[in-house]
Amino acid sequence: MFSVPLAEGAELRPLEPWQAGEFLAHMDRARAVVDPWIPWAGRSTDLETTRLTLQRYADLQARDAGRLFGIWLDGTLVGGTMFVSFDAEGGVAEVGVWLEPAAQGRGLITAAVRVLIDWAFRVRGLHRIEWHCRTDNVASSNVARRLGMRLDGVLRESYLYRDVRHDTQIWSILATD
Repeated sequence: MFSVPLAEGAELRPLEPWQAGEFLAHMDRARAVVDPWIPWAGRSTDLETTRLTLQRYADLQARDAGRLFGIWLDGTLVGGTMFVSFDAEGGVAEVGVWLEPAAQGRGLITAAVRVLIDWAFRVRGLHRIEWHCRTDNVASSNVARRLGMRLDGVLRESYLYRDVRHDTQIWSILATD
């Protein structure tokens, strides 16, 4: 199985539909802190909806339009990273992340996204990687900074969550940076 070490006891691996049970258990632990930032967290509430979430990313990967990876810590799925979108022809992708509280503060997200960015630039030849986050998601914008991304701007009231519109920061890093 494909696996990339991230830190002591931590690894990055593909997250696929056959892992729906493990993903659901993880979402049950993480949903409260992930749902405000990632739309599918609140929709992945049973095996069927969880499998659909994972299948959506499997379908994106089959079209070379996105990918989903899990982060395991000591054998337990604790978070992940993804290409929310992936446009090889246009040379642009968006990365996203999530992590349950028990695994926070270990640098796992930063390490995992570095793997994706490196692969996208070096192997796939992309030019630009974007990071989108709500302006009130300080932890997320801090990761973007640690990755060397620049804040390109803010999309006003572009993200709807529970009938409230939120501003979204757009960060980026270029292959030439």
